Amino acid sequence: MSHFSTVKTELRQLEPLLQALTDLGFKPEQGSRPVRGYQGQTVTAELAVPMEQGGDLGFRWNSESGAYELVTDLDLWKQQVPIERFLAQLTQRYALNTILAATDSEGFQVAEQKQTQDGSIELVVTRWDA
Repeated sequence: MSHFSTVKTELRQLEPLLQALTDLGFKPEQGSRPVRGYQGQTVTAELAVPMEQGGDLGFRWNSESGAYELVTDLDLWKQQVPIERFLAQLTQRYALNTILAATDSEGFQVAEQKQTQDGSIELVVTRWDA
């Protein structure tokens, strides 16, 4: 019996997702990869994060929703934060990386970036027009 759970997300672009995982200290592996769960069971995902303890994290593309979905064995969740907090942190880093890429492509530069006490990120960007 499979113990894998699938969690829908709004993460639609691969590069910001990879960067967000890296920002959070993970080492994501791209390509068709096995995601390990209960008693060695696996599912295949396009992006996998092997974990030393607990089940691996995986992200599969869902063509119906047009977004990546998290696939993991929640019974083996051994992260320092609950799944809800992990997804909130991942989504925040994903949004930041998406904004940074868009501002850079539009010719903006980051003038200031700081994380506030409540965990939010303040970002100031500028652009010099000739």
